[in-house]
Amino acid sequence: MFDFGWAQAYERHGLPYYPKILCAVPFSPVNSPRLLFTPGRPQLRAVLVQELQDRCARESASSAHALFIDAQEHEAFATQGWLLRHDVQFHWRNPGYSSFDQFLETLKAEKRKKIRRERRRCEESGITFETLSGRDLSPELLRFVHHVHARTFLQHGHEPYLNLEFFTQLAASMGDALMVKLARQHGRAVAAAVFLWSPTTLFGRYWGALDEFHSLHFEACYHQGIEFCIEHGLQRFEPGTQGEHKVMRGFTPATTWSAHYIADPRFREAIGDFLVREGESVDAYAEQIAGHSPYRQDDNPGP
Repeated sequence: MFDFGWAQAYERHGLPYYPKILCAVPFSPVNSPRLLFTPGRPQLRAVLVQELQDRCARESASSAHALFIDAQEHEAFATQGWLLRHDVQFHWRNPGYSSFDQFLETLKAEKRKKIRRERRRCEESGITFETLSGRDLSPELLRFVHHVHARTFLQHGHEPYLNLEFFTQLAASMGDALMVKLARQHGRAVAAAVFLWSPTTLFGRYWGALDEFHSLHFEACYHQGIEFCIEHGLQRFEPGTQGEHKVMRGFTPATTWSAHYIADPRFREAIGDFLVREGESVDAYAEQIAGHSPYRQDDNPGP
């Protein structure tokens, strides 16, 4: 996903890294098919991969990249010489919990106590939650969601890249697939967490608050999401990239994949060597994190 080092290597050698071709869903680090074809004709995968390579030549692009590909696409890209890169996210899995308390009982005692303490602190602060879909979001609430989302970006030193019109269109086009957890303190809206969801999976996207509230981020972005999955029978919760703090709250390592076609054979060899070494480091990191599973040994839902 992050290829800044590759771009800098091209620059140091006086070669252009841009333009490059990107096959991805903007702002969505979600593993899903990137090669779309008529059902029942998997041989078309190879045709599409070849077309991406040919387009590199036609447009003098340095490379082509398919991000967050699904498992069935590995072979199609690798067979035609693309380099595979993998990384780690943290996902929550639902083996069929009937309640949040049943999920908590599968955790080690200290993790269970910490989550209960975080939830209790929010309750003691007078914070309650509303679950809203896209059709429930008035122009006033959409302005609030955008405002607190932008505030979070600015607090972390980043310029917010999504404007109010984006959230307005998202609510209008996604409808019930857009879900917002709106936090209120004594009736006043103070925070919001933005999610998208399918019949199987909840995807955490953005969050923001008007002020600092103890444990509210964990409650809004993780505990409320897990509770939503249990209530709706969703199998998985993908809260986004990075974040080791998710592990103690029931999330476990999951591998994500991308595929890369590097047109210049010299850079292809160098980047391929880098990916081997990087992959070993990623695997060691995932193994280390897995050793700190929050679950009791017999209750771990597994990767």
